[in-house]
Amino acid sequence: MANASPWEKAAPGRDTSGDFGRAALVLGATILAYLPALAGGFIWNDSDYVTAPALRSPGGLARIWTEVGVTQQYYPLLHSFFWVQHAVFGDNPLGYHIVNILLHAGSAVLFALVLRRLFAGAFAGAEWLAALLFALHPAHVESVAWITEQKNTASLAFYLASALLYLRFDDTRRPGAYAGALALFACSLACKTVTASLPAALLVAFWWKRGRLDWRRDVAPLAPWLALGAAAGLFSGWVERHYVGAQGTEFDIPAAARALVAGRAVWFYLGTLAWPAGLNFVYPRWDVDPSAAWQWLFPIGILGLCAALWALRRRSRGPLAAFLFFTGSLFPALGFVNLYGARYSWVWDHWQYLPDLGPIALAAAALVAGWRRFAPGRPRLGAGLAAALAALLGALTWAHCGMFHDDERLYRETIRRNPDTWLAHNNLGILLSNMPGRMNDAIAQYDEALRLRPDYAMTHYNLGVALATLPGRLDDAVAEYQAALRLKPDYAEAHNNLANAWSAMPGRLDDAISEYRETLRLTPGNAEAHYNLGLALSREPGRLDEAVAQYREAIRLKPGYVEAHDDLGAALSAMPGRTDDAIAEYREALRLDPAFAPGWRNLGAAWFNLGKIPAAVDAFREVLRLKPDSADAHYVLGLALSRTPGGLEEAIAQYREALRLAPGDPGAQKALAAALARAGTP
Repeated sequence: MANASPWEKAAPGRDTSGDFGRAALVLGATILAYLPALAGGFIWNDSDYVTAPALRSPGGLARIWTEVGVTQQYYPLLHSFFWVQHAVFGDNPLGYHIVNILLHAGSAVLFALVLRRLFAGAFAGAEWLAALLFALHPAHVESVAWITEQKNTASLAFYLASALLYLRFDDTRRPGAYAGALALFACSLACKTVTASLPAALLVAFWWKRGRLDWRRDVAPLAPWLALGAAAGLFSGWVERHYVGAQGTEFDIPAAARALVAGRAVWFYLGTLAWPAGLNFVYPRWDVDPSAAWQWLFPIGILGLCAALWALRRRSRGPLAAFLFFTGSLFPALGFVNLYGARYSWVWDHWQYLPDLGPIALAAAALVAGWRRFAPGRPRLGAGLAAALAALLGALTWAHCGMFHDDERLYRETIRRNPDTWLAHNNLGILLSNMPGRMNDAIAQYDEALRLRPDYAMTHYNLGVALATLPGRLDDAVAEYQAALRLKPDYAEAHNNLANAWSAMPGRLDDAISEYRETLRLTPGNAEAHYNLGLALSREPGRLDEAVAQYREAIRLKPGYVEAHDDLGAALSAMPGRTDDAIAEYREALRLDPAFAPGWRNLGAAWFNLGKIPAAVDAFREVLRLKPDSADAHYVLGLALSRTPGGLEEAIAQYREALRLAPGDPGAQKALAAALARAGTP
């Protein structure tokens, strides 16, 4: 066996006194560094992880475990945690941030305990330095300040707890420790399958400690773990492709290009860890060109580094073990596996959260060993320098947390650091489009996104949605929807919105109906498309029966669809002998939403047409209560009042109020003139 370096020699005992104080220090430093994150809100795709309304019941919790596709990824334990948190915190982001920070701090403490068992006293104090470096490193802010990435913090806590218990099993060979460690490993996989690398990481650790691997002692007990991890990883990859969307032409990447991505990504993450400057939410996505010789320098450099570390192993196995841990844990994020996030960037800070443990452990051990060798007898100075390093990292973390405060700050800061981030321009456009008076600003962001990436169908669609809200821009909106469909012919939302635009344009109703039918071909269960098709059909002569069928299908697909009940009532009221059926639909709409003013208006009109004037007056008064500034509500109430004994004077007042709100309205003018004539008033 190769000679071990001083790093790998075990001390006879371990001093565990003071662990509580050290753990408290790590916890306090972590909370202090992440205080700005507590003021943050929900960002980007947090809504995909914070439990959706349809899953907030006990039945929803069961669906999280039994139905693939009801959550963003099939991580049932993670989404069960979110289910519990929503039951406690509701839609208040503070609670989720607290949980994430505590999980991160807890993982840092577990990291120290794992290292203490691995180091066996050879680097006393290095384990807690490593814990501080991990806890405070700003590259981990994305995993902690972004609620979605609780999948990182939760899975790592189980990962490290499993590793700690397995190391105890390795010493004692007690079956209970093995079973507990395996159960914790399964929990980590149920939070995020990147933790499938744990059994391989343990084998690397055993090789580092012993210089060799024994089949019976080391490999055989971990064989079931390797199989479980491989199965979980393959299943997660399948879900990523078929449910998340990591497939298609964007992911048809040649093997040579994937190798180039992997080589460059490893250097990127090592550089970020060593010098955390310029951290960003979305980094530039490199152009990968296997014909460019210089790009092969990255993977060649990795091979050279591996060769150097292999040659160094006779003096010290630590650097090679740390590098194997780092690259092995990174493997799913190196481009060899399709991940949806690679559409936007080849690298993300949260992908290095777990892999960083290896280099950080190596760095902490090297710092402690180096200090003892070159500055023996000066422990206080060493502690002071370690504290200064921790303070520097903590300050960088504090500053970086601000980027994740809210969506607008996130996107604007991303653009400031990487102006070519078309994704941030697109998402900022969506955000601005939902702010009063900011539609032109939103359009400017969409235009910039399309300048950077003209072939992105979703941005064309978003721009179309924005343009459709502006007077006189409907033709431009149609052009954007059509551009989106040229790029993505099966884009159901674009078909639906193109139909909406054409239905508002003279002479294009048949085109609108055709687009609604195409939407339904692509998404047969789309209740809104059935409803929209019903609206279009109701405007064509002789097609009310078809419209009624579409409204009923919309209601079947979406029980409680208030607007569909109301418009079904309107269609039925236009059919001979169906007024009672129409009234039943209006009443159902109002049962579902008593504050739905159009339903009261239509119900009042139905009573009016049946000659039930007092009922009509009551319905129109309810419309006016809900919408006191509605000129139409004053007008129809005036019509009904004019048919009641002694109601003419109030009817005149209602007509006058209608004309005050809508001057020049011909209906109200004519009704007022007739009422004044009846009253003998000039």
